[in-house]
Amino acid sequence: MDTVYIGIDPTANRRPMNYAVLNDSLDLLAHGQGKLDEVAAVVRTYPSAVVAIDAPQSPNARLMKDPKYRARLGLPPKSAKWSGYKVCEYELRRRGLKLYNTPADANALPRWMKAGFELYNTLYSDGFQVYQPGSNAPRQVFEVHPHAIFAALLGRIPLPKDSLEGRMQRQLLLYQEKVEVPDPMGVLEEITRHHLLEGALSLPLLYTHDELDALAAAYAAQVAALRPEQVTRVGDPAEGQIVVPIAPADFKDAYL
Repeated sequence: MDTVYIGIDPTANRRPMNYAVLNDSLDLLAHGQGKLDEVAAVVRTYPSAVVAIDAPQSPNARLMKDPKYRARLGLPPKSAKWSGYKVCEYELRRRGLKLYNTPADANALPRWMKAGFELYNTLYSDGFQVYQPGSNAPRQVFEVHPHAIFAALLGRIPLPKDSLEGRMQRQLLLYQEKVEVPDPMGVLEEITRHHLLEGALSLPLLYTHDELDALAAAYAAQVAALRPEQVTRVGDPAEGQIVVPIAPADFKDAYL
């Protein structure tokens, strides 16, 4: 079977995980939500898949606490700044791309991170391997951060993801990248005086921010598989890297 590209946005508690499945042409084959075992069951239906997950893939190895390692990064060796971050998280944060840090203490992990670790381990048990550019392995998985994906595509920090304009902006970016999503500009036709006054504003053409995060992850999986020269792997392989779908030469040092 042809390879598919799956993006997953893990959550915890009662909130379901969102997933999206794309093909080589960025057609949307499937999208939905469910619990971890339900999403894993969806992934298993595809013998060949590249999966991108919006969650840390590995624990904090405390590399940022090592004075010698810090010196290699140009940081004060004896300073504690950034010591609570993984290298990949530091590399995004220093560029202005905010994200949660992964605690070194396993007991301090938030529940959504634990759910992410469980998802990775489930996929590893199913034969998935950590993504390597140019690899022919039929099942590969890697970590992404949708905020960084959208910033890289836009060239600046996007609008807040839970706002109407932020969702439209993100969907427009995916639409321009040829992902099979509705043109979000059609949403404007639904924003009328009557709908606003009646409180009956329905936006069926616009995805939620969780759905958009899953779509962005799936898009990154497609780029990583088919155009590996167009991705940047951020961080130290020994601790886990985050993949951003932009060529290293185009990955900015700061996003404003």
